[in-house]
Amino acid sequence: MTAFDRLSATLQHQIVHQLGFRQLRPVQDLAIDAILDGHNCVVLAPTAGGKTEAAFFPALSAMDSDDWRPVSLLYLSPIRALLNNQEARVQRYAGLLGRRAFVWHGDVGPAPRRRFLADPGDVLLTTPESIEAMLMSPRISTGRLLSSLRCIIIDEVHAFADDDRGAHLSALLERLTRLAGRDLQRVGLSATIGNPDELLVWLQGSSRRPAQVIRPPSAAGQPQLTLDYVGGLTNAAHVIEQLHRGRKRLVFADSRRTVEELAQHLLQLGVTAHVAHGSLSAAARREAERAFESAQDCVIVATSALELGIDVGDLDHVLQIDSPARVASFLQRMGRTGRRAGTVANCTFLTTSEAATLQAAALLDLHARGCVEPVRPSRRAFHILAHQLLALALQLGGAPATDLLAFLGLAGDDPRRVPYAFADITPGEAAELVTTMLARDILADHGGRLWLGPRGERLYGRRHFAELYAVFSTPRLIRVHAHDRELGTVDARFLETLGESGDPATFTLNGRAWQITSIDWSRAICRVVPADRGGQTRWSGSPRPLSAALCQSMRRILCDDSVPPIWSTRARKILGEQRALHAFLRDEDAPLLRDGSELCWWNFAGGRTNLLLARLLEAELGGKVVARDVSLSFRQEAGASEAAVRELLTRCTAQGRPTFADALRYAPSAMCGRLSKFEPCLPEPHLTSLQAEALLADARASAKKF
Repeated sequence: MTAFDRLSATLQHQIVHQLGFRQLRPVQDLAIDAILDGHNCVVLAPTAGGKTEAAFFPALSAMDSDDWRPVSLLYLSPIRALLNNQEARVQRYAGLLGRRAFVWHGDVGPAPRRRFLADPGDVLLTTPESIEAMLMSPRISTGRLLSSLRCIIIDEVHAFADDDRGAHLSALLERLTRLAGRDLQRVGLSATIGNPDELLVWLQGSSRRPAQVIRPPSAAGQPQLTLDYVGGLTNAAHVIEQLHRGRKRLVFADSRRTVEELAQHLLQLGVTAHVAHGSLSAAARREAERAFESAQDCVIVATSALELGIDVGDLDHVLQIDSPARVASFLQRMGRTGRRAGTVANCTFLTTSEAATLQAAALLDLHARGCVEPVRPSRRAFHILAHQLLALALQLGGAPATDLLAFLGLAGDDPRRVPYAFADITPGEAAELVTTMLARDILADHGGRLWLGPRGERLYGRRHFAELYAVFSTPRLIRVHAHDRELGTVDARFLETLGESGDPATFTLNGRAWQITSIDWSRAICRVVPADRGGQTRWSGSPRPLSAALCQSMRRILCDDSVPPIWSTRARKILGEQRALHAFLRDEDAPLLRDGSELCWWNFAGGRTNLLLARLLEAELGGKVVARDVSLSFRQEAGASEAAVRELLTRCTAQGRPTFADALRYAPSAMCGRLSKFEPCLPEPHLTSLQAEALLADARASAKKF
C-alpha cells in the first residue's frame, strides 16, 4: 500500500480530479505515512517543496476518516502575511472534504470573528499571540472552542524555536494539550534547520507520541549566485533598474529604513516598485503583494516580512542589499526563486560598503560549506514563565499559586508535563518567582487567589491586557493616515524629533514622501499629504550581533587567496583591498596589535562573546575594553601593557574562559538594554541567569565548528 492509498477515498478522488495531482512528492509520501501513524514530526523540504500538502493531506484525511469535530486542526504561523497567503489554499483543501477553514489574527474584524465563534470551522489558521489572546479573553469560551483539537501544524517552525516566541509557544502547546484533554499531534514545517533532531525534542515537549524527522533526499540543483559591490543605495537602484528588465524581482533589505529609501530611488527612476514591511498597514501590504503578483516588469522591496514561505507568484530573481546575518535567512529568501520547471534558485548580492561585502562573502562561504545555524531553544526561560503566570491568572480568573504552577507542570508532581522552555527550572525557583512577583505588587493575593497586582496592572494591563498577548516588546506606534486611508505606522519617538531643526516635517512610507499636517497624540494618529521629497524614516531597533561562525568565516575570506567565480570584478577589487589591509591575520590566529595608545585583539569571536569578554578583561586589567563582532580594543589602563594582556589571554584560554560562572558575574554589565519586558518580574538570580544564557548562546551554538 502506497502513502496515497492510505488517504481517505474521498480525499484521494479530490486530489486527482480536482487538484490534478499526478503523483505525490517524496516529502509528501514520507509525511503521510508518519502523520497517519500518529507521529509527531519535523518536516523538512525546500521552499515550495510541498510541505503544506505534506502536513495537510494526512491531517485532513484523518479528519475525514475519523469524523473529527470542529475545531480539530490548528495551523500556527509566525506572521500574519503567511496566514493571509495560505488562507485560500487551506480553504480549498478543506473544502474538498466539505470542511471549513478560518483565519484569525489582529487584522480580522469583529464581525467575522463572531460568526466563527458562533459556528466554528474545522481548521483555524492563526498566530500564537492570537491563541494567547483567546485564552485570556472572558468573552471566548476556549474550553468549548478548542476541546476537540487533535493536531497542531506549526509552519516555519525554525522562526519560533530559538527566541522568546519559541519559549512562549512551547508553553502554549502544553496549555492546549491540557485544554483538549488528549495528547495532541504536533507537526513542524521548515526549509532551513541546522539541527532538526534537537528541534524535534523541543516540539515533542510532554507528548508521548513517537517522533521523527521527515527528511526527503535533496534533488535541487546548484543555485545561481552573484556578489557585486555597488557602493550605495543610489547605485543599487540603478543596477536593479537595469538588471533583469521585463522580469519580476524581489529585493530584500534588513531594515525598514533601507527598504523605504531604496524604493524611493527606484520610483524616481521610473521603476514599478512596491514595498513590504511590518510597519505598513494590512491593506497596503496586501495591495503591494497583489500588484506584484499580477505584474511582470516590477520590483518589490521587502524586509524579512516576505521571507517566510509567502507565495508572491512566479518570481524570476531575488536580490539582497548587503547581507543577512544568518544562512537560514538567505536560504529562505533565495527559495522564493527556482520554483518553475526549468529554472534554478538564484540570488544577487548588492553590497553598499566594504564591511557588508566581506560579510556577504563570508555568508556565501558558509553556504558553500553546507552550514546552517543550529537552533538552540531555551530550557530556563524565567521571563516567559513570568508571562505565563500572568496570562494564566487572567485565563483562570485568578487562581492559587499552586494551581498556576501545577498548570505548567512546575508543582513537582508530574515533571513530564513541564514545557520545554521551563524544563531546567526547579519547582523551588518557580516558587521564588511567584514570591518575588507578589512582593513587587506585580501579582496580588486576593483571598488565596492570585491576580494582577497594582504594578502588574500598570506594566501589563494597558489596552485590555494587550501587553500580555505577545512576549516581545513593541514601541509606541503612531498610525499614519492619508485622506482617511491608513498607510502604516511609525515610532512615536521618531515623530517627536521631526521639525526640531526647522525643516519641513516629512518622511517616507510605502516608498513615497509625505508631509505631516497634524498629529493627534491622544488617538495615536498622524495625518499626512503627499510631498515632493521626504526625509528618511527611523524605526526603533538595534543591530543584531554577528555569530562566531560568521565572524570566523570572515577571517577565512581575509586569509585566503582564492577568488570564487561568483564575485564580480568590483567585489573582487574591494575584497582584495580588504585582504591587503588585514594581511597581519596570516601570521597569527588571533593577533594582538598596537594601534597608538590602544591594543586591538582580532579574535573574530562574535558580538555576544566579545561583550562578555570585554567585561571580564576590564575587571582584570582596569581601564576600558571595547567589544566589536571581530575584535576587542584595550584602552587606557587596559591597553598600557601588551605583556599583561597577552599573559591574561593565555591564562583565560587555558582555563576555558569565559565560563558560565563568568557569564553570571559579568552579565548585568555586559548586556545592552533589556532582554524582555518581563524583567521587572524576575528575582535578581533569575534575571542574571537569563542574561548569562543569552551571552553564552553564541559560544554554545558555535561549539560545533563550521
